[in-house]
Amino acid sequence: MLQNIRDNSQGWIAKTIIGVIVALMALTGFDAIFQATTHKNEAAKVNGEEISQNELSQAVDMQRRQLMQQLGKDFDASLLDEKMLRESALKGLIDRKLLLQGAEQAKFAFSEAALDQVILQTPEFQVDGKFSSERFDQVIRQLGYSRMQFRQMLAQEMLIGQLRAGVAGSGFVTDAEVLAFARLEKQTRDFATLNVKADPAAVKLTDDEVKAYYDEHAKEFMTPDQVIIDYVELKKSSFFDQVAVKDEDLQAAYQKEIANLSEQRRAAHILIEVNDKTTEAQAKAKIDEVQARLAKGEKFEALAKEFSQDPGSANNGGDLGYAGPGVYDPAFEKALYSLSKDQVSEPVRTDFGYHLIKLLGVEAPEVPTLASLKDKLTRELKAAQVEQRFVEATKQLEDSAFEASDLAQPAADLKLTVHTSKPFGREGGEGVTANRAVVTAAFSTEVIDEGANSTAIELDPETVIVLRSKEHLKPAQLPLESVSAAIRTQLTKEHASAAAKTKAEKLIADLRDGKAPLDKAVDGQNWKTTEAATRGQEGVDPAVLQALFRMPKPAAKDKPTFTSVTLPDGSLMIVRLNGVNEAAAPTDEEKLQYRRFLASREGQQDFAAYRKQLEAQADIKRF
Repeated sequence: MLQNIRDNSQGWIAKTIIGVIVALMALTGFDAIFQATTHKNEAAKVNGEEISQNELSQAVDMQRRQLMQQLGKDFDASLLDEKMLRESALKGLIDRKLLLQGAEQAKFAFSEAALDQVILQTPEFQVDGKFSSERFDQVIRQLGYSRMQFRQMLAQEMLIGQLRAGVAGSGFVTDAEVLAFARLEKQTRDFATLNVKADPAAVKLTDDEVKAYYDEHAKEFMTPDQVIIDYVELKKSSFFDQVAVKDEDLQAAYQKEIANLSEQRRAAHILIEVNDKTTEAQAKAKIDEVQARLAKGEKFEALAKEFSQDPGSANNGGDLGYAGPGVYDPAFEKALYSLSKDQVSEPVRTDFGYHLIKLLGVEAPEVPTLASLKDKLTRELKAAQVEQRFVEATKQLEDSAFEASDLAQPAADLKLTVHTSKPFGREGGEGVTANRAVVTAAFSTEVIDEGANSTAIELDPETVIVLRSKEHLKPAQLPLESVSAAIRTQLTKEHASAAAKTKAEKLIADLRDGKAPLDKAVDGQNWKTTEAATRGQEGVDPAVLQALFRMPKPAAKDKPTFTSVTLPDGSLMIVRLNGVNEAAAPTDEEKLQYRRFLASREGQQDFAAYRKQLEAQADIKRF
């Protein structure tokens, strides 16, 4: 079963690769694995394999950027606790390292041809249904990869995907478990409910009770700890009108842009793998046999379907579609670019076996004009200048604020305006004071107690501010008169709910003892009966439904069981369980659905347990 999952996992990856990449970047920042590290820069070691501080920093940055992409303008970087973010990123890197080691120990593997097929068949890398080298480069550049880095990352992700599918896909359940689950899932219950309403109007509170509550909870009735701040705001957008693009820079950017365009070649191939089942000599003999049949006039497409061991292209006659340089194995690519249209290569040896390669077509790159790219290139060149100006201005602002005793001089140096906020507490306020980093800085010892200017605070990638405390409004006791109404409302609800609970408990006791008839109305409230309720019954409060299916089965038809549920308004809902209805035996289709669900859940639990086992047995050192 594991081998079957291994062989078929590539199709799953091809369908989901972009989603997997984006999701795992948020979890692990695994592009950092390609960065050079030294023993002096270690964040952790996993079974002797190191994770560097550089990897960790880039993983944290990747998580932050991923959140920015997901949340857009709603993203507030200050809400992220840096320490927790680093701990989460390090855990993700350690987990990934453990899984890669597990995949290696389990000897999971795939062919380079399969990796090529994933790239070529990924829709996000295609234009008009065909692989586009330009589109491929554009997407991976946005993700922060070179071609080799992306292939290496994807290779590792495929290994982890195989490992996950191998472990999770091996989950199974017995027939007895399926039938037991079906019995519980399909079971229905007959019940009735009676609402014992809380009556706030019946509660009489004295001033002494209100005063006693106020005195007992005095710390809850304080004005919030608040501050008023002055701040200056530096925006990247303010620099765009201050920069210009020279014609020679525009021309150089254009030449660089079109230099990346490359010829696309449509290849087909027949692959005979060299693996633990097929020796070098056997594979060479087989490819020679195929070549001989080609020489006799047999069709390349037919022979690919018959012999090729590349599952992604064999059924298409070996067709790999169009691709540019850097996609295929170097030996494969060298042979492909030496062919003329419709020519077939001699046998080519790669790391995966022997190939016969046929060139099906060539597409010359379409070179855009300077005029068509002028606006785009101008924006990019201006953005680079603005970024540099913004970085320099931010450093200047931070240095000036550090040296100054107020914000007047830093504002004058950079031609900024000093703004004053409204009072806000530790929960934040409006505008810039809603930012968690601003709140943290405003209430820091350096700012609030020592009167210093803050360091530069990044609100978002486009905005930086520096602040100082203008006024500290310390907590003060609120007078009883201002909170007495709220206290009365709270106490009234509590007393009314307590009275309803006492009444409900008395009624339940009478019902159990036979002192009260089961179906008699109470205070004008009739029992509401529901027959054959399911676990997902519509129209029933979820809390009531949950309590209902936790109740013990009645001993007899005239001996129902009871419980009560407190509702949000303080009322009590009495639940009377009249009977439990066992369902008919599940159909074969239902059994199959239950089996799949249970096996999937079992597989997920197995994979989680496997990850814990890897961690428990590993030698992990955090520095």
